[in-house]
Amino acid sequence: MGCRDVHAATVLSFLCGIASVAGLFAGTLLPNWRKLRLITFNRNEKNLTVYTGLWVKCARYDGSSDCLMYDTTWYSSVDQLDLRVLQFALPLSILIAMGALLLCLIGMCNTAFRSSVPNIKLAKCLVNSAGCHLVAGLLFFLAGTVSLSPSIWVFFYNVHLNKKFEPVFTFDYAVYVTIASAGGLFMTALLLCIWYCACKSLPSPFWQPLYSHPPNMHAYSQPYSARSRLSAIEIDIPVVSHTT
Repeated sequence: MGCRDVHAATVLSFLCGIASVAGLFAGTLLPNWRKLRLITFNRNEKNLTVYTGLWVKCARYDGSSDCLMYDTTWYSSVDQLDLRVLQFALPLSILIAMGALLLCLIGMCNTAFRSSVPNIKLAKCLVNSAGCHLVAGLLFFLAGTVSLSPSIWVFFYNVHLNKKFEPVFTFDYAVYVTIASAGGLFMTALLLCIWYCACKSLPSPFWQPLYSHPPNMHAYSQPYSARSRLSAIEIDIPVVSHTT
């Protein structure tokens, strides 16, 4: 597998990266990170469940889909450390992953629409598609690490809250959505790094564009002038001596 063509691995990694970023968006906006279930023993009242997200908080009665209390200012008064960390970590992870997607797209477009004949004058300005994919893979790995670590911390912090107060706290499905999205980012990084490692045997350095070198490389060299060509030709002029 060569680096000079668009392969299924690069396309699959790009699509996987898009799906992972979409999952991170959903996990960031969902108000279902933690549930606080309040159970009453009064038969005339219903149990109450408080759904806590990163930005809003919603309280519902059992069997109801409407929020009895919808707090839109929760993001500024979050009193749970894991959610506060996630407020910074998930947007940062999304920004890093979007930058990686942009690099991946630049690399694929450069590979798909490159010219078969390079321009010597612009050789230093050309984009190395393989280098773009490698850097994108590293950024995907970084984005996955930034989003996965605080998401896993939610499980441990949930245990801490139950020990500190009462065992009424449970984590909700937004945690699983974010962890699955972080796993997708790691898969994307793995695909890109495997693709790059398969191209490692190419002689081109990391920073140079990867063109397919034709057998006649001097065809792309600057033409010599007529004088410079003649200067390399040795002309033997016979000398005639006259004898008397």
